[in-house]
Amino acid sequence: MKVVILAGGFGTRLSEYTDTIPKPMVPIGGKPIIEHIMEYYSKFGHNEFYIALGYKGDVIKKYFSNFTKNWKINLIDTGADTLTGGRLKRLENFLIKENFLLTYGDGISNIDINELIKFHENHNKMVTISAVRPPARFGALSLKGSDVIKFKEKTQLGESWINGGFFVINPKFLKLIKGDDTILEKEPLEQVTSLKEIKAFKHEGFWQCMDHKLDKDHLEKLIIENKAPWLK
Repeated sequence: MKVVILAGGFGTRLSEYTDTIPKPMVPIGGKPIIEHIMEYYSKFGHNEFYIALGYKGDVIKKYFSNFTKNWKINLIDTGADTLTGGRLKRLENFLIKENFLLTYGDGISNIDINELIKFHENHNKMVTISAVRPPARFGALSLKGSDVIKFKEKTQLGESWINGGFFVINPKFLKLIKGDDTILEKEPLEQVTSLKEIKAFKHEGFWQCMDHKLDKDHLEKLIIENKAPWLK
């Protein structure tokens, strides 16, 4: 199955690195996070990648120009200012024949890709979205007045779920995207929700995006300590 990776954003919240390189090229464990993502999909036999480039796309092109892994990598310029939905729309001609996988170029997980695909094929809706628990950035306090009754270092935030990427998509969905100014997470996904053409695959395991330096440092620490779940 084809794998689409959105890799064109500006990554402004990680500006310590993204002033010079695009966020998917920020290294963890000595190689760019996008390569970790691709290796994870490859574990499940998905080796055909369509990378939607934008901001500093030439950096990604240069990196993969000397790449030695036996993958089919398609690097496609989708515009510096194009929004997430627009980037996907620009790839439509490559994706019209069958279901495809989609994710962001800054998030890693140990989600079971084969189970995700099986779930999608069983419900036969237009979109499967992976629902994950948001990692907590801070410890939780229980207070009584100004007294701390309980302190707990939490790894996840309560019972809430968020969009974790790792989609499976029927190409019919692409018709719902208008153009470059469309945000994937707004009109198109809201529309399939109103049509009842979307299902959530609940993933209780590891998931981490890399929005801030704190996130990068956390991912680095997991690799150094040999505790990175996506490498197991």
